[in-house]
Amino acid sequence: MEGLISVIVTTYNRDDALDAVLRALAAQSDGNFEIVVADDGSDAATRTVVERWAARLPMRLEHVWHRHDGFRGGEIRNRGIRASAGSLCLFLDGDCLARPDFVATHRRFAEPGWFVSGNRILLSRAFTQAVLADGIAVERWSFAALMRERLRGRVNRVLPGLGLPLGPLRKAGSTGWAGAQTCNLAVTRGDLDRVDGFDGSYTGWGLEDSDLVVRLLRAGVRRKDGRFATGVLHLWHPHADRSHLRENERRLEDVMAGDRIKAVQGLSALRDERTAAAGVR
Repeated sequence: MEGLISVIVTTYNRDDALDAVLRALAAQSDGNFEIVVADDGSDAATRTVVERWAARLPMRLEHVWHRHDGFRGGEIRNRGIRASAGSLCLFLDGDCLARPDFVATHRRFAEPGWFVSGNRILLSRAFTQAVLADGIAVERWSFAALMRERLRGRVNRVLPGLGLPLGPLRKAGSTGWAGAQTCNLAVTRGDLDRVDGFDGSYTGWGLEDSDLVVRLLRAGVRRKDGRFATGVLHLWHPHADRSHLRENERRLEDVMAGDRIKAVQGLSALRDERTAAAGVR
């Protein structure tokens, strides 16, 4: 796919992790992309990190923020989409380090009517602390170096760090929704508009990404497997509050039982919000 790619990075009060994420994005082999930091209500430390990197990066870096009111991953990603200018939106969590060919590989895999779902390597708590404290650019490590960390128990697996071609096998699971996560997901802007983006009515941790994928598939957008080529390194963090998970599971069950394609509270809701704020009727 030619043209600008928008890397949309979600974050909330993890300025040290975000600093490492932006460092990894600064070292990409493909430089034709912009970064939109979609901030779910962080304090001033996050803005400081963004401003510091914005002064150093050759590409556009935008900071989109809304007031924190619990976990609102779907809504803040929609705000990131609305602020983006690329024809492909590449979603990345603010604690996931992209390897140097991450953007280039997603560009190579992108094609109309398909979204690409990748996977991740989880770092242990102690290894994460070392990476952040010492500024270790683990995203640049070779497969052999990652294997050594696997043997030491500091990463959970290494296969996502491979760069296998796989060819037609990447389309073998084109209708499955399970396992696709927005820590590593690429969707064309046109396809996001078709389903009205994420559903901002999901609050609390969990399943807003599954909801998006189910609706994309229903709209005829198929899934391409980005595993063993687009893998990211996920920094350790405590488990998120899952008190809203059952409610979100019910929302997803309702979506799967119906035939709805559009989000209940999607991109269009943000446009309406902007229009109302401007006093336009």
